[in-house]
Amino acid sequence: MISRIDLRGSVPSGAPGAPEGGGIDRDLLPRAEFDVEAALEKVRPICDDVRHRGTAALIHYGKRFDGCELERIRVPVEALRRALAELSPKVREALEESVRRARLVHRAQRRTDSEVRVVPGGTVTERWVPVERVGLYVPGGQAVYPSSVVMNVVPAQEAGVQSLAVSSPPQQATEGSYWTGLPHPTILAACELLGVSEVYAAGGAQAIAMFAYGTEECRPAQLVTGPGNVYVAAAKRLLKGRIGIDAEAGPTEIAVLADHTADAVHVAADLISQAEHDTLAAAVLVTPSEALAEAVEAELKTQVAATRHQERITEALAGRQSGIVLVDDLEQGLAVVDAYAAEHLEIQTEDAAAVAARVRNAGAVFVGAFAPVSLGDYCAGSNHVLPTGGCACHSSGLSVQSFLRGIHVVDYSRDALAEVAHHVVALAEAEDLPAHGAALKARFDWKVPR
Repeated sequence: MISRIDLRGSVPSGAPGAPEGGGIDRDLLPRAEFDVEAALEKVRPICDDVRHRGTAALIHYGKRFDGCELERIRVPVEALRRALAELSPKVREALEESVRRARLVHRAQRRTDSEVRVVPGGTVTERWVPVERVGLYVPGGQAVYPSSVVMNVVPAQEAGVQSLAVSSPPQQATEGSYWTGLPHPTILAACELLGVSEVYAAGGAQAIAMFAYGTEECRPAQLVTGPGNVYVAAAKRLLKGRIGIDAEAGPTEIAVLADHTADAVHVAADLISQAEHDTLAAAVLVTPSEALAEAVEAELKTQVAATRHQERITEALAGRQSGIVLVDDLEQGLAVVDAYAAEHLEIQTEDAAAVAARVRNAGAVFVGAFAPVSLGDYCAGSNHVLPTGGCACHSSGLSVQSFLRGIHVVDYSRDALAEVAHHVVALAEAEDLPAHGAALKARFDWKVPR
């Protein structure tokens, strides 16, 4: 059901005798195939069509890809209100708690402006200004993600973004149903709960193009965030520059670093929880304990047989992106998980907090047996929009900072400028940019004080 990779006996990254660049070859580790470059040529004509035909193109792709006959793309406000009114009280209570916890965490991320007095009369202030308008993408497909509404909207609101628009694919509901051609009602309910009234029934690359170029119904945005499939990622890559993006998110990943103290039942359940997302989802166990590896393999067979999405999970676990990696010890295990740079990393070891503190590359780290990834998906307070495909070695997950821009404000008096002008002129001439220096000389009758 799940393959093994035996790295025992190899040299851990950073150890004496390790080859230059470390001893863990990332190509040996499990990873999903996610060919964004190949998808680019498929999404290019779609994005161009949305640019030129606007809403008409979105209606066309709603029928072609989602099987929905649409008259318009924007969701009526009454549909949002109805979705919340009809939402299960249990689900509403859970969403409200998710929102409450997310606000606590994300509100603390908001940076304050800082002013530095460089010299008497010379200051540089860094102002943090929210992006004016943001498009938030919420995927559909094999699952419904109201939690992604929370994870996108809350940090944007806490950053102070004034204009928020959500887009999610239209659903094929029962014929004659009120919800036919609309995003899933639970997603609409989450939008209404969060006070987002601008919602669109558009999915895939066409939704990203809608936010980038604008249409008759939707004004263009400056930034688009949210996870999606390979075509969403490809559209983000294609349109980056026209619109800011958070990341090119790929299939979800979980890595578990565990030793002999871990409970195989817990580890197997957590691997399955992420494999449930998609056939390309990655589930990786890194352990120095062969006994744990064998116990987890047995648990996977038992637990997968009892799951609702058995076929999808089985394919994900059997894929090249999933596996059990055997290592000599936790030191080598840490080198492996840092090389892998998982979206979600669980630490289930002795003194898990100390081990977690040494992790350098992960989208989010979950410490101990009682912090499973599922908690972070919904109600930890953390954000679940995280870097995938090894990008956690250089990128962060979605946060308030994703929606803010730092602007330096430079304020110098005449005397403060005069004091440093000769240095500016010297550097300008060294770079053969004399007009730069002349801009200062002009302020002092071409006499630069020294």
